[in-house]
Amino acid sequence: MENHRQPLARDAMAYVLAGGRGSRLKELTDKRAKPAVYFGGKTRIIDFALSNALNSGIRRIGVATQYKAHSLIRHLQRGWDFLRPERNESFDILPASQRVSETQWYEGTADAVYQNIDIIESYGPEFMVILAGDHIYKMDYELMLRQHVDSGADVTVGCLEVPRMEATGFGVMHVDTEDTITAFVEKPADPPGIPGQPDMALASMGIYVFQTKFLMDLLHRDAAETGSSRDFGKDLIPYIVAHGKAVAHRFSQSCIRTSSDSGSYWRDVGTVDAYWAANIDLTDVIPELDLYDTYWPIWTYAEIKPPAKFVHDEDGRRGSAVSSLISGDCIISGSSIRRSLLFTGVRAHSFSRLEEAVVLPECRISRNVRLRKVVVDRGVIVPEGLVVGEDPELDARRFRRTEAGVCLITQAMIDRLAD
Repeated sequence: MENHRQPLARDAMAYVLAGGRGSRLKELTDKRAKPAVYFGGKTRIIDFALSNALNSGIRRIGVATQYKAHSLIRHLQRGWDFLRPERNESFDILPASQRVSETQWYEGTADAVYQNIDIIESYGPEFMVILAGDHIYKMDYELMLRQHVDSGADVTVGCLEVPRMEATGFGVMHVDTEDTITAFVEKPADPPGIPGQPDMALASMGIYVFQTKFLMDLLHRDAAETGSSRDFGKDLIPYIVAHGKAVAHRFSQSCIRTSSDSGSYWRDVGTVDAYWAANIDLTDVIPELDLYDTYWPIWTYAEIKPPAKFVHDEDGRRGSAVSSLISGDCIISGSSIRRSLLFTGVRAHSFSRLEEAVVLPECRISRNVRLRKVVVDRGVIVPEGLVVGEDPELDARRFRRTEAGVCLITQAMIDRLAD
């Protein structure tokens, strides 16, 4: 008879580090933390890490917040309040709050856990799954937990297999043939290859699995260490590599795929170009990231809104959308939308054309507007007749234009046009 082992996720707590600003997203993170940035029509970036935890069977979740956390905390309170203590579930939002020291802010990723040790210990989880809150991917953490236990590791580090010279911006693992980590190098100019795959490197995803007791001892030791930057990647992981057993877990072994032949999808949407591209990619006929997958759903705060609506059917004034994602409460009134993604509550008025546009919630596109290759921030009122995406020099003077030619449009930029 086959031995069915109890899921390890039942005894795990997911701890999401969601304090990052994400300054490379420019004005998109002026008012919100990167994990709170909108993505994919209905969700926010943090929903992916949280949904992965939930779908993996983890029922204890903590989220450490810091930079401009209000919209993130409000989203978490509205969308993630269904975990119930009476079912041995918990959901804690953990802002930096002078709980341990008189200096208020979390000093590093490890300190963001250390300051909440008493809360973690009160739940008594056997395992800790430490997650970054700002990446887009689908992953079954149960498989990583299983590898952690079976390998006898002190820490298991989630890793992406990436072309070697693309790994220069990551923390990179040097591993032996058993995937035991022999060295951890931060942003190396010449990344080490993988044994048997010399053209590939293992890049850290910022995902770590620990036995809770081992992690607590490690955090206490690091907190007493003068000169430590209190960071997992800079301090704790290199210490374990030198003094214990660190093992790499390959994302390809636990990612949730659209189909058996699709690749392992992971995106850091940390620049305006990457953010725009990842959203526009969702308009493909068969996108690499499947938002329609009911097996591994992405949970979020779901607003109760009416359906999208398309009105006017006369030549030159037809409400239409082709190869696009249009969210609820959008009214496409006599305008043409192509290969674009519109979030909840967008109004697009007559004689306007949008192409490769990512339009965040509650925007108003006035008449006779032409937008191409843009990201429009939440609540922007685009004035009548505005044209963006046809004159690069004019665009660069008025808006945030990237090297790849994507224009980020905010209300402050629109207001300056009238001056």
